Amino acid sequence: MMYDETTAQCLVYSYNEGLLARLGHDLEHRATRFKLEVEERKVLAEVDARSLRVVCARRYGRNVDDALTDDQKKEIEAQMTQSVLRADAYPWIRFRSTSVWAAGAEIRIHGLLQLNNYIRPLSTVARRVNGHYEAEVTIHQPAFGIHPFSALQGALRVKPDVTVRVVVPVQSQA
Repeated sequence: MMYDETTAQCLVYSYNEGLLARLGHDLEHRATRFKLEVEERKVLAEVDARSLRVVCARRYGRNVDDALTDDQKKEIEAQMTQSVLRADAYPWIRFRSTSVWAAGAEIRIHGLLQLNNYIRPLSTVARRVNGHYEAEVTIHQPAFGIHPFSALQGALRVKPDVTVRVVVPVQSQA
């Protein structure tokens, strides 16, 4: 099955920390351009790093829709794509599975993630939730040469770990 931003979701959650963390926001980002190919024993994904958009701020795990202006979102997006992800040099984030197998109600996926010209192993489990599958993984940014955003001499910074959640609909077999 083929999926893209019109049929599936690729969300990234970043979290702030530091002495002045209360001044910052945890964020939900959405990839607005990606391709995902899922077969019985193969998963391939390609995300345009330049397509990540800020959806909203989050507090205590809940969306706070009016916490950021459109200008603030654009400023965060520019900082993220230019300085953090260096998307001009490395525009594509790619995943290629090395093994995929069903284990009860779960699908276990192991593979290689290419991000910022680094390739690292990555594993996740896709779980069926209502009418879709959800897979979630934590990515340690420094393992991919990414220096998380920091301001005010480190008193406000993004945690090195971000969470990526992919949601795809369950396809009925004809």
